[in-house]
Amino acid sequence: MFMSVKFDPKAVGVVVLVAVALGLGYLWDENQTTAVAARTVREASPLILAALCGLIGERSGIINIGIEGQMLMAAFFGFMAASLTNNLFYGLAAAAAVAALAGLFLAWTSIRLKMDQIIAGTIINIFGIGVTSFLYVQNRTMPSIPNWPVPRLNEIPVLGSVFFDHGPLTYASILAVIVVHIALFKTRWGLRTRAVGEHPGAADTVGVNVFWLRYRNLAIAGVLAGLSGMALLQSASAFQRGMTNGKGFIALAVMIFGRYRPVGVLGAALLFGFFQGLQSQLQFKQALDIPPQFFGMIPFVLTIAVLAIAGLSVRPPAAAGQVYETE
Repeated sequence: MFMSVKFDPKAVGVVVLVAVALGLGYLWDENQTTAVAARTVREASPLILAALCGLIGERSGIINIGIEGQMLMAAFFGFMAASLTNNLFYGLAAAAAVAALAGLFLAWTSIRLKMDQIIAGTIINIFGIGVTSFLYVQNRTMPSIPNWPVPRLNEIPVLGSVFFDHGPLTYASILAVIVVHIALFKTRWGLRTRAVGEHPGAADTVGVNVFWLRYRNLAIAGVLAGLSGMALLQSASAFQRGMTNGKGFIALAVMIFGRYRPVGVLGAALLFGFFQGLQSQLQFKQALDIPPQFFGMIPFVLTIAVLAIAGLSVRPPAAAGQVYETE
């Protein structure tokens, strides 16, 4: 029996649009188009993981705008752990643990203290920027995250270098989309999560522990944010102050444009990754005689446009952002 997957027409349209653009570009300039396409997949991977973090939170009824801070702290503490131990596994574990703790903090402030969730997320962002800047140490290095080329598949012309010659966290982001989709729409946990995000009172009456589920889900989502932070180090291999550079907020736009569905997140992340890859390539080649700041504006202008257009037609989970109290 085959698993049915409900594709979002808009997400499918985005993927087709990007594919057509890359096809036309390949006919025009093979090398540059291949570079942009490969960069698209690399840039999309941290956005996918971060957007899935926000998706699980909102599906559970808690808005998480602290993804930027989670990613930044995960990148810093993961980098420091890998640098001090010379072991990437410890770096991944530290990144996941720190981001999960930040997720639990958001759940605690939202559930126990009944704090406004937007303010709680802002606290995480401010703390992340402050603590990583204060503890930052120059001239440290960590073991580089290697590429894992898929044998034979990486030899396919164009497609091989685009899809099958990346680091492990890029593959993990694609796997995460599949796992989260199955878990969210095909398991008891997913049914309860969606119920808690839409109508926690009804879920409570049938025996679902709303608070415990939200704590657990925010910790799971934090692990994804931690992997997203480490995914930023795949290309950089060194931590820099503020290296997230707004990607946590772009991930929120990806989540909204993806209509709170994992498959939609994949399509939206590829679109944002394409524009970031195009921006990097244009800036590197100095294709246009304009200040470099204009190239850097492209992803953020796109984010504003997506939020303005997609936000009008997308309905978030009904209980997202609302304080729930048991009767």
